[in-house]
Amino acid sequence: MSMKGRTAWTNWAGNQACAPVAIRQPSSEAELVGIVKEAAAAGQRVKCVGAGHSFTPIACTDGIMVDLRRYGRLLGHDPEARTVTVEAGITLSALCDELDQRNLALENMGDIAYQSIAGAAATATHGTGWHFGNISSRIVALRLIAGDGSIVVASAEENPEVLAAARVGVGALGIVSQVTLQAVLAFRLHAIEEPMLVDELLADFDGYMSSADHVEFYWVPHTAWALTKRNRRTDEPAEPRGRIKELVDDTLLPNVAFGALCRIGRRRPSLIPRLAKILPSTGRTEYTDRSDHVFTSPRRVHFYEMEYAVPRDVIPEALNRVRRLVDEVGIQLSFPVEVRVVAPDDIPLSTAYGRATGYIAVHVYQGTPYDAYFQGVERIMDSYGGRPHWGKMHFQRAETLAERYPRWDDFQAVRRRLDPEGRFSNQYLERTLGPVPA
Repeated sequence: MSMKGRTAWTNWAGNQACAPVAIRQPSSEAELVGIVKEAAAAGQRVKCVGAGHSFTPIACTDGIMVDLRRYGRLLGHDPEARTVTVEAGITLSALCDELDQRNLALENMGDIAYQSIAGAAATATHGTGWHFGNISSRIVALRLIAGDGSIVVASAEENPEVLAAARVGVGALGIVSQVTLQAVLAFRLHAIEEPMLVDELLADFDGYMSSADHVEFYWVPHTAWALTKRNRRTDEPAEPRGRIKELVDDTLLPNVAFGALCRIGRRRPSLIPRLAKILPSTGRTEYTDRSDHVFTSPRRVHFYEMEYAVPRDVIPEALNRVRRLVDEVGIQLSFPVEVRVVAPDDIPLSTAYGRATGYIAVHVYQGTPYDAYFQGVERIMDSYGGRPHWGKMHFQRAETLAERYPRWDDFQAVRRRLDPEGRFSNQYLERTLGPVPA
């Protein structure tokens, strides 16, 4: 596919596309430096892309696109400190395999493993856990290529202000080349997955969400039910699901069968409330497995998503307002609404900066109109000072976001230092961060 003679790029969800002047696939840091210097000489912009799993145009460019798929090796391992250093393009799946070989694991993860580590960190991608932070909070050092092609090393001892900002850099500070992560000893998760009444969950929200190490649930619109997941960290022996059970749980039900329900619902929306009642009937599942195998699962049904971070204690009220919105607007939804929590952190543009945080994520099936639903949800989240996930859809601008991040100016100062010419900017960043400060 091409746009005006150029090769077109499209994201995973299919809702973002652009036509870079060139797409490069470097395999070394030296090549990355060369690309940035070439772009600077030509007055072009540069954007990196990993797996393309963001729903926003955060990776789009009309300049040079840097595809990191060939830049994903593990470079170093410190057994005593339990840290690993990796190239920025390594996927979370490959990283977890490398860690497991060294009896290590990531402390927390989201529910998919396709993303690159750089993309996941740049957008403050998170998992769930009352006492656990997002992936970015585990970054202890990094190397970054600035707008002039120079390499900036950032750690607690060297350029600490760059490390603080670049852990969630939203692609605005430079090309992250290498990341050093704090890992933990490998562990298993004992998982219990079952339907529960959503009103019962919300009546004791704090108690339920802290009842295991990693807890989340999915309210099924047009029903009184939620699909719940409780994962307890353990050193007990693995008792994984059988191959057939795993195939049914991870592929047939959430992908094949659910995809069919979504397609039927898109053709005949009036059937969605009846189809939704099928989801909570899947029963209870209990098993123990390697941590990343429990955290993540395949996602083959394509969708569009908006996710907001709000203070954790307002989640019950906020979710009930979303439930009323669905009824009042008459939106027919085939996708559940996801609820998670994470611990606070100190990263300037992290959605969990400075507060115990809860997340509400809303989805629609690919190709489904979403404006009324997403805008309605955003209005609700705005009333709580909500911070949108940097890689998921929203309608915010720099003017509305700045007041929600107490260290906004600190981030902008680092941005001005590393990329004064806006080499790594694009329309999305100019909308959400504004132009590079003079």
